[in-house]
Amino acid sequence: MPEIVALEGNYAVAEAMRQIDPDVVAAYPITPSTEAVQVFSEYVANGRVHTEYVAVESEHSAMSACIGASQAGARVMNVTSSQGLAYMWEMLYIAASTRSPIVLGVANRALSGNINIHCDHSDAMGARDAGWIQLWSENSQEVYDNLIQAMRIAERPDVSLPVMVNYDGFIISHAVETIQREDDGAVKAFVGERKPLYSLLDVDHPITVGPLDFTDYYFEHKRQQLSIYPTAKQAVLDIGKEFGKTFGREYGWLEGYSLEDAELVMVGLGSTMGTAKDVVDALRADGMKVGLLKPRMFRPFPDQEIADALAGAKALAILDRSAIFGGIGGPVMQEVTQALYGHATERVPIIDVIYGLGGRDITPDHIAGVFRELDRIVRTGDRGDLVRFVGVREPDLAAAAG
Repeated sequence: MPEIVALEGNYAVAEAMRQIDPDVVAAYPITPSTEAVQVFSEYVANGRVHTEYVAVESEHSAMSACIGASQAGARVMNVTSSQGLAYMWEMLYIAASTRSPIVLGVANRALSGNINIHCDHSDAMGARDAGWIQLWSENSQEVYDNLIQAMRIAERPDVSLPVMVNYDGFIISHAVETIQREDDGAVKAFVGERKPLYSLLDVDHPITVGPLDFTDYYFEHKRQQLSIYPTAKQAVLDIGKEFGKTFGREYGWLEGYSLEDAELVMVGLGSTMGTAKDVVDALRADGMKVGLLKPRMFRPFPDQEIADALAGAKALAILDRSAIFGGIGGPVMQEVTQALYGHATERVPIIDVIYGLGGRDITPDHIAGVFRELDRIVRTGDRGDLVRFVGVREPDLAAAAG
């Protein structure tokens, strides 16, 4: 039977992995995701899963082993963070290009330098164009639910792509929250068995994987790979609806909060959006028409749906927990503004708010200050700087907004 349990986020990850019972986990633990792999390795040692746990010498080797196991027909999972994800960079592209349905939990952590073990989104955002489906989680319940769905999404025959499930390091990974843990049998039934289309171990039907691909066919193969993502996008929606019918918590591409009549709207990813919901409730009690849009799926990017969801806004604040060095603002802002430019019929003022780098706290007062700044922009018509910084030691947006 389902039960309500109090778990750290990493333990919720390990529980989802236990219930999925993958064939292979090849991992090299790294803070702040270490606990997830540590706890799961105890499940392996105690015979609670049938997984072959491979202790490799690096994260690059971990993803290499995951790709090999996946191509052999195994169900494969892994967990990493930050420098570990960066060390996998080369293999992330290969995993997607070879259509390897691997599920990877990422406890988001800042990239060096300087070395930092706390949360921001620079790791996953650096990998956003590697070809992986990306799902983002607000809390431990969403991490648990996303991992279960990710296995189905990755292994759907018309998708067969790796999926990255992101959850904020320490803020979620080490915080104890209550979640509804589903029955082992129900999760196993929902996930089902992997039925690979091809296997390197099928000697009667040999195939070639990852061959040398020069100017003769490389372009055609990349174009073929690009054609998968509309199908993958639909799979995320289909399986999110099926998950809702099975377990009572339906998931889509986006989550809107108080958006119906919202004029001032904030867009962002991850745990901060949980705090922002409380701020929205408080400001609405004061008569402000504010709302939130939380993309759950960042890859494939739901551009048309985001433009439609933001159609009624008079001003937008896009939250970025990472920055593009030498570029403009952060990646979430760039994606959202591109979607609006391509699909929206009216232009509205937008500001990009960079916050929380290296784990710096963002407070309810900071978030309220952002909404008040949007209100000022609408009243005065003066947007000011496109890119703002909240919580940094300089005159920042919250202070300027009073």
